[in-house]
Amino acid sequence: MNGDYVIGGVFSIHYNIKAVKYNYTTKPEPLQCTGRIDSRELRFSRAMIFAIEEINNSSKLLPGIRLGYQIHDSCASVPMTATVAFHLLNGLDSGFKNKDNCSQSGIVMAVVGESGSTPSIGMSRIIGSFNIPQVSHFATCTCLSNKQQFPSFFRTIPSDKFQAYALAKLVKQFGWTWIGAVRSDSDYGNYGMASFLNAAYKEGICVEYSESFYRTQPRSRIQRVADIIRRSTAVVVVAFAAFGDMKILMEELSLEPSPPRQWIGSEAWVTDPDMLRFTFCAGAMGIGIPRSIIPGLRHFLLNLPPTKVAASPVLTEFWENAFNCRREKISATDKNICNGSEDIQTLQVPYTDTSQLRITNMVYKAVYAIAHAIHEAVCQEINSTTQCDKLNRTESTQILSKLKKVNFSQNGYHVSFDANGDPVAMYELVNWQKSKSGSLEMMTVGYYDASLPEGQELHIYQNLTWMEDSKEVPVSVCTDSCPPGTHKILQKGKPICCYDCVPCPDGEISNTTDSLNCFLCPKEFWPNAERDTCLPKPVEFLSYHEVLGIILAIFSISGACLAVITATVLFRHRTSPIVRANNSELSFLLLFSLTLCFLCSLTFIGPPSEWSCMLRHTAFGITFVLCISCVLGKTLVVLMAFKATLPGSNVMKWFGPPQQRMTVVSFTFIQVLICIIWLLLRPPFPMKNLSTYKDRIILECALGSAVGFWAVLGYIGLLAVFCFVLAVLARKLPDNFNEAKLITFSMLIFCAVWITFIPAYVSSPGKFTVAVEIFAILASSFGLILCIFAPKCFIILFKPEKNTKKHVMKK
Repeated sequence: MNGDYVIGGVFSIHYNIKAVKYNYTTKPEPLQCTGRIDSRELRFSRAMIFAIEEINNSSKLLPGIRLGYQIHDSCASVPMTATVAFHLLNGLDSGFKNKDNCSQSGIVMAVVGESGSTPSIGMSRIIGSFNIPQVSHFATCTCLSNKQQFPSFFRTIPSDKFQAYALAKLVKQFGWTWIGAVRSDSDYGNYGMASFLNAAYKEGICVEYSESFYRTQPRSRIQRVADIIRRSTAVVVVAFAAFGDMKILMEELSLEPSPPRQWIGSEAWVTDPDMLRFTFCAGAMGIGIPRSIIPGLRHFLLNLPPTKVAASPVLTEFWENAFNCRREKISATDKNICNGSEDIQTLQVPYTDTSQLRITNMVYKAVYAIAHAIHEAVCQEINSTTQCDKLNRTESTQILSKLKKVNFSQNGYHVSFDANGDPVAMYELVNWQKSKSGSLEMMTVGYYDASLPEGQELHIYQNLTWMEDSKEVPVSVCTDSCPPGTHKILQKGKPICCYDCVPCPDGEISNTTDSLNCFLCPKEFWPNAERDTCLPKPVEFLSYHEVLGIILAIFSISGACLAVITATVLFRHRTSPIVRANNSELSFLLLFSLTLCFLCSLTFIGPPSEWSCMLRHTAFGITFVLCISCVLGKTLVVLMAFKATLPGSNVMKWFGPPQQRMTVVSFTFIQVLICIIWLLLRPPFPMKNLSTYKDRIILECALGSAVGFWAVLGYIGLLAVFCFVLAVLARKLPDNFNEAKLITFSMLIFCAVWITFIPAYVSSPGKFTVAVEIFAILASSFGLILCIFAPKCFIILFKPEKNTKKHVMKK
């Protein structure tokens, strides 16, 4: 249609181009489109005409100006698009112009189109050289935002950069980290998938395979892609493909259905109503341009009287394909002749479906954006009246300049362009759901708004349907999530989403799912059995509430009671010969010291404190020295007593009761002095032992000074050895009841116990160190009391006939 200003339009009304044979001897045939008409693209072209007619009838926009149009079919082919671009530049006349500026003959002010990214790139490189603006409604390749390469390119649909980010957010939203990816082997598919993969990697998503294909490639190539999808382990497949390419792939997959797959699609195919016939894709999700309403468009599309159809070859072809008839009889065999009774209202094809006006609205906005740019270039506001000069020669450069600044709203939809010629990114989230009739229908279930803050762009507000009409979110991961208490170890040679779940090492936890590392618990904490929480370490010490502590306490008290009972027996029979013959004063002092020895072991049981740590070691050292001093005194008295019987010997005067007391006090004082020095310099103190056991705390008494501790033990050992040697020397003295033999056995037991104690003490862990020390005290104490006093008590109580002076002095 002619007009004062002509707008070009380029749409992929057909998807195939007739092969041209080049024999280089004759002029090649002109390029021709073949195949069935894409009724959706036809609707786009008709929407452009509708918008132009609406503008021509407007009194506000371009009053008095009539817009014309030239609409071409590009067959979605780059060669045809290039041919069309030259037609738009030079007009449709076959002759040459003889004017100076031949490039302006038949030139259009701007172009709406093309639908695909690759054809749009080719067209923009041609018409961009002449500064003719191009406004695409469906070319989404990110590359077209490059103003250095495509300075005159604009679009009303957002760039694939935003769509790719939206798809990555959508995949991440449902926890899918293991996906397959297919794409069109075109600028749209390659650039779009590259943007998606970049965004997906940032979201921690791994790709099992990434395959490209194109509808004109050999069928074997399409079969290979279909087989990869069937064999893959990834349940989710992201397809960044054009409608024509995706249709070929779906047809191949329908021949031999693959295992259930959750399809995630780009705008180009997932919102195309013609794709809904592939019912095995039920539950597919994707990103779509928001639906819109264009008042009057449906009436315009369906208003196709026979005269209008007959006047347009394209409409004629559409009519014949839609109703499977011919308007004119070509041969005598033709039977299906269109008789005029066909009702377009009954057609169920994308052309008549105005319930999902998405890309159609992008065409509508593109026409209005160009019209506003022309309006700003040729119209002026004079006295509140808009006047337009259609005789003014307007260059396409002016339209290009004005187009960059357009900012208006039409039917509630805002239209403007940023510095890259792109609009604000806003998408709907669509889901293929089964209707009551069993057919698939497109449902809007959410939206994506790139202008919202990070993390809030994607919003889902309606229930979703997944593959196989399931209500459960499918799982698509290379490896199941690692639960808390484990961490991820990557599998060699595989993507980061393929890993092994390894339990955390001792002392470490992970409290999140899919943790990359485990973390050490604080010093006084230890992991629970699941290794996902740090709990306070249990505190361990020898307690009165545990069996071992109770047993040791019973033996300790029993030993003390035994010493008291023994002392009582001896005291009641203190005038008897056997008591008097064995130095009764030292015997009672020995029993007193043994009672203290038994009782001092109780200080080792219970939680350590400052006073108990100092008391337990010093009391033990002093009482044992007191005990050994008494035994040593008794041994010396026995030896000296027999020495005193020799003629002329007065040795006994040096070993009377005062000297015996002095000996005991002197030996004990030395131990007291050692203990005082130890307590003053580096006394024992309570401490938390965190090193012996990793999973618990041992409360124990640190020695403070190890030299002090071993000095105390060494002094006791020295006295014990000295006493043992003297007892051995006196063991054969001629006495009917020779106490030296008993002392020898007691010292033998004493030394054996404490020699064994040293390695046991050093090697015993935790509270068992204390138990070993108590055991040594009790064992040596019981050895002394039983070896020295048990025979006496037995004779006193059960053999009184032997408790006589005559029997004692018998030998």
